[in-house]
Amino acid sequence: MKQYLKLDEWKIIEDKFNPEFNEITESIFSLGNGRMGQRGSFEETYTGKTLQGNYVAGVYYPDKTRVGWWKNGYPEYFAKVLNAANWNGLEITIDGELVDLHTSTINSFYRELNMKEGFILRQCDITLASGKSISIESIRLNSMADDESGVISYQIIPLNFSATISIKAFVDGDIKNKDSNYDEKFWDEVKVGASDHTSFVWSKTKKTGFEVFTGQKIELAVNGQKQAINAKTETKEKYSSLSYLVPTAQGEKLSITKFAVNLSSENHPAATLESRGIDYLNRICTKGFDTMKKEQAEAWEAKWAINDVIIKGDVSAQQGIRFNIFQLNQTYTGADDRLNIGPKGFTGEKYGGSTYWDTEAYCIPFYLATAPQNVSKNLLIYRWKQLDRAIENAGKLGFNQGAALYPMVTMNGEECHNEWEITFEEIHRNGAIAYAIKDYVDYTNDRKHLVDYGWEVLIGISRFWAQRVNWSENQQKYVMLGVTGPNEYENNVNNNWYTNYFAVWCLKYTLAVLQEIKSNFPEAAQEKLAKTNFRHEEIAQFEHIIQNMYFPRNEQKGIFLQQDGFLDKVIAPVDAIPSGQRPINQNWSWDRILRSCYIKQADVLQGMYFFETDFSKEEIERNYNFYEPLTVHESSLSPCVHNILAAKLGKEDKSYEFYTRAARLDLDDYNNDTEDGCHITSMAGTWMSIVKGFGGMMLVNNQLSFNPFLPSQWEEYAFKINFRSNQLAIRILNKGVEITNLSANPITLMVKGSSYTIPGESTKVI
Repeated sequence: MKQYLKLDEWKIIEDKFNPEFNEITESIFSLGNGRMGQRGSFEETYTGKTLQGNYVAGVYYPDKTRVGWWKNGYPEYFAKVLNAANWNGLEITIDGELVDLHTSTINSFYRELNMKEGFILRQCDITLASGKSISIESIRLNSMADDESGVISYQIIPLNFSATISIKAFVDGDIKNKDSNYDEKFWDEVKVGASDHTSFVWSKTKKTGFEVFTGQKIELAVNGQKQAINAKTETKEKYSSLSYLVPTAQGEKLSITKFAVNLSSENHPAATLESRGIDYLNRICTKGFDTMKKEQAEAWEAKWAINDVIIKGDVSAQQGIRFNIFQLNQTYTGADDRLNIGPKGFTGEKYGGSTYWDTEAYCIPFYLATAPQNVSKNLLIYRWKQLDRAIENAGKLGFNQGAALYPMVTMNGEECHNEWEITFEEIHRNGAIAYAIKDYVDYTNDRKHLVDYGWEVLIGISRFWAQRVNWSENQQKYVMLGVTGPNEYENNVNNNWYTNYFAVWCLKYTLAVLQEIKSNFPEAAQEKLAKTNFRHEEIAQFEHIIQNMYFPRNEQKGIFLQQDGFLDKVIAPVDAIPSGQRPINQNWSWDRILRSCYIKQADVLQGMYFFETDFSKEEIERNYNFYEPLTVHESSLSPCVHNILAAKLGKEDKSYEFYTRAARLDLDDYNNDTEDGCHITSMAGTWMSIVKGFGGMMLVNNQLSFNPFLPSQWEEYAFKINFRSNQLAIRILNKGVEITNLSANPITLMVKGSSYTIPGESTKVI
């Protein structure tokens, strides 16, 4: 772990520069607003370790897959959200000497991510090699109010000299992704331009043809007085800049305000990008930095009013949960059903910024409870719109008759993962998508969603499962061969319990939905059944599989086996791994990992989390006690599931340990990989750790239920949730549970097994 960041309830603070950790800090200090985002790099030149990253939502490139052994059905490309034009660049020169913290003496340094109001602040005093000392202060934000824009306030004070300071403000579109398979650059120039105080780069992606206009407008001031200095303009391929020479006396404050926009052809007609971009720049420039910063604070205040989780008595835990919630809100706002949530959001390039099953399994519960209903609904519609591609993906693997296999990784519905054992075998992702439909419908009571959208997706998924299993004469059961479960440290196994269980559940749920839509929406249901070519014989086929699926189990231990051969392995707890060899994915060969008993993330336990009410507490405990000691938690998706199960089992200390790991995974760099970007999708799991773990929130028989406990490290904690027409404030204290119904309508719920009705706009202490 790396614990160089200071603790604060509302800020992430680095109070001295740590160049060896700079890429980690850039990930953590990333900014976004759902439409665009960027890593927390310096504005001025920095020649040390850094990854400049600017990203525009929905804009991607199909980077040709690079593998040594091609297989039929292999995806042609790996889709990547592109590193786009760098709009925050400033080149500062003093008497011919470049301002660069890497080559300067740093006398003081401070930077913070202000999560309450949504900006980065940096202050530093440095001495250049020449002996000239300057003070720098910068504030940067990506506007939530104008979500195609950002702004920088950058100030320089000469401390021991007077000079004419040279400023070059630039937009650089000659960018490539760090993870480009062939070091290819993905952007072509459409147009560049520069005039007094305004410049732009208009780029177009190769192959996919997305166009993005990135523009800047500059204002200068000395000691608060605006400076009417003409800019020297420069344009070259994929690059434009504005240069100024500003006489500045010792102790005077030179202020540079840089307004910027990113307009995409996804949201504007391509032919209008330049005119709209210039108009946008003029509008936000007229508004000014102070107003944009004020609007940013107001937008975040509105989000925190429902999203916030308050913890008293543990600053580390408080900082952790707020950081997780902050990054989730920066990544996805739900305003556009064409967008989804990449595992790294706008914080880095690993995983390509594409959509994984993480969205359905981890993120939807967060947005269901903390955002308007359309936000989670749009995530489901995203998959519904891509159903044809899911059917096409299944067809490439030999499935037919409307069977749908949703991709493991996608931008447009087409599979683009570049590891065969994932692409072909980690088919459990289909189950998470079906589960999300039930989760959404049950939580919101939007039953009509089932006939409008849900049925088509569910029947496609169920047809896939019905074809993916095969009848085993040996077992006299249906089996599923050659799969990879959630534990990616086992590949190409037979009868992964989790996958088999999810397949059966999907078939059951699809049949239940069939009866519901036929009863409640008969006309619409007939249209959907005709559209999907549903045949009555499929009911019997599904039911036969449901009744005859094989589930690997060891009766002696009373556990479900992760897969048929799991107990053939040498079983030893994680504690037996020699010191210094973890994480094993960075120290062991892949062959050694695959042969070991060690589990990357919850697998059998993931199933027990999803389907908790299907199992007795004793069954869950036996499986937890067997599998948890074998789990290395080298997936960010693992700790929260173990937290929730440990909480259900009364293992409060263990539950808290997993919360800490989930909440501070990136802040403390637990897995030595935060420099690649933050683990955005698992951050929703941190919220679940508190609300579903410590708070014990479940939906049981169409009714909210809470079974909370107060971690011994905390004095109290509180959170809010939306549930249908109600908004509730939940506060857990030593003396009991305080629930406030913030809405006008009464609500009946369960707390620790007893039923309570709370009138509208009232509070009950239980």
